[in-house]
Amino acid sequence: MPIDPQFVLTLACRDTKGIVHAVSGLLYQAGCNIIDSQQFGDLEGEDATGLFFMRVHFQAPPQLADAATLAALFEHTRQQFGMDVHFHALAARPRLLLMVSQHGHCLNDLLFRCKSGSLAVDIAAIVSNHRAFESLAASYGIPFHHLPLAGGSSAEVKRAQEQQVEALIERERVDLVVLARYMQILSADFCRALAGRAINIHHSFLPSFKGARPYFQAHARGVKLIGATAHYVTADLDEGPIIEQDVQRVDHTLSAEDYTAVGRDIECMVLARAVRWHVEHRVLVNGHKCVVFR
Repeated sequence: MPIDPQFVLTLACRDTKGIVHAVSGLLYQAGCNIIDSQQFGDLEGEDATGLFFMRVHFQAPPQLADAATLAALFEHTRQQFGMDVHFHALAARPRLLLMVSQHGHCLNDLLFRCKSGSLAVDIAAIVSNHRAFESLAASYGIPFHHLPLAGGSSAEVKRAQEQQVEALIERERVDLVVLARYMQILSADFCRALAGRAINIHHSFLPSFKGARPYFQAHARGVKLIGATAHYVTADLDEGPIIEQDVQRVDHTLSAEDYTAVGRDIECMVLARAVRWHVEHRVLVNGHKCVVFR
């Protein structure tokens, strides 16, 4: 017997009474089966936004087997509470575009997770300003697009290259762009085009250790914790809403090369978690921060 289609509902609105009752009641009346439900009201602290967030994983009967029908069903409730509401069909595999420069650990990790089935996505293409990982992409059967910054790194040259990426995103119906150690500063226009659907990873030494070989700089300063941060891309460099972070303790017995190896492992894990939570519709942006339903 076929399993009824599954969806995830995500919503955000001003926090008020009756939201959970309205949502769960409407789903019940429509014949849906709620599998999991989480909610959060941001009401405490000086930086509270006063917003309410909700994620509901549910099964829908066959007559409600597409997101558009469900959205129409919720239209009155959406207007009543002023909701920003979305329905995501879990049968639809998100399509990713991976961008990389010359450090391939995060790229290789995501490719393996996808190939092994631990990350339920399709990788539409890989973009790089270098050719270093062209053969790696070929080994996975994924199209590789070498888009160098020909003629220098001026704003005009960078924007022309970004527009090629934007055209690729449109053509390949990309849902999420992942900067898997893509070492270029994106323009404000590109960041706006990718708002809420581009994730970056960086080491957590910023802004203390900028530039080349940050782990060697950290080793020279006797750093005791190594970490990484995954966040949404914004025009404010490395300051977008944070999705995930992690750290690992290091000590004087480790070399600078050991620091680098530890750091790369953490970067892989943190980026993979952030990507998974995004494609599972567990992350909702709340101003300058994120609500993450795990």
